[in-house]
Formats: sequence, C-alpha cells, structure tokens
Amino acid sequence: MALPSTYADPNCSLARALEIVGERWSLLIVRDAFYGVRRFGDFATQLGIPRASLNSRLKSLVEEGVLARETDAGGAIEYQLTDKGVALWPAVRALMAWGDEFYSPNGAKRALRHDQDGGPLDAGGRCATCGAVIPVPEIQIAPGPGFEASGPAKDPVSAVLNTPRRLLQPI
Repeated sequence: MALPSTYADPNCSLARALEIVGERWSLLIVRDAFYGVRRFGDFATQLGIPRASLNSRLKSLVEEGVLARETDAGGAIEYQLTDKGVALWPAVRALMAWGDEFYSPNGAKRALRHDQDGGPLDAGGRCATCGAVIPVPEIQIAPGPGFEASGPAKDPVSAVLNTPRRLLQPI
C-alpha cells in the first residue's frame, strides 16, 4: 500500500522508494524473487501471505517495473526481477545483515559466497578470496550458522531454498 503523499518534501527519493517496496510483504516478495521463487503459489506458500494481498503486491511491483510478469513455455505465469528489481539487492542485503546482527544471536541466517571461488562476501559484496565485487547472478546463498531448520522442509520449494544455490536461479 502506498504511503500518503503528506511528507514535507514530495521530491524525497526515500519516501518514493518506500511507496514501492517499504511495505513488509513487498520487500519479502522481492527477497524471495532473489532466492529464485517465481510462481504465485510458491510465493504464497513461502510467505504465508493471503492470496489477495499477494495478488495486489505482485501487481504493484509489476506496474512499478520491479518485477516482470511472463508466461513460461508450459503456459504458467512467472514473476522475475527486472534490472530495476535487481538494483534493490544492496538494500535487501543491508537489511538482512542488520537483522542478522541484531536478531540472530547464532550468526547469519544466510551465508553469501562468490559461486566461482567460494569466497565469503563482505557487506559491500566484495569477495574475500579474489577481491572482486560480485554481481548478483554469481552470488551463492546457503544456510548460515544462524539458520534454524525446523525439521525437514514441508514443500519442494523450501527444500530447494535450504540448499546452497545461486541467487536468481529459478526454482
């Protein structure tokens, strides 16, 4: 849901950005899209979001150009991050790191590594092994030391998400 335009400076870039991705469900949809979730039902299962809310958020993210709505070869609708959506990665990563620092006493929930050489990534996305800033499609995400599995995954998408894999790799 968009914020009312009653803030003091209507040209505030932060306020405009928050109108697009500042609502919790919207940002979690974007996060799951980075993880490779693409289908409506998979978003609904992973997030536990009411279907009407999910439909509204997906529609808004498509209208804003954060996600693209496409039909796959089998005729199913899929949602993929656009370049504009991928550009949100530093903000998503920063929020994940903040949450890990203040709300995950056992360590990071998800570990980020350079897929090519396995080097851990720093907060700026730089590989500790090769020193390069790693583009999103070359980032591997895996359960970290603070990841708390509650038994076996209850659905196939969760099972895939709980294994090391590249960001943006479709499930």
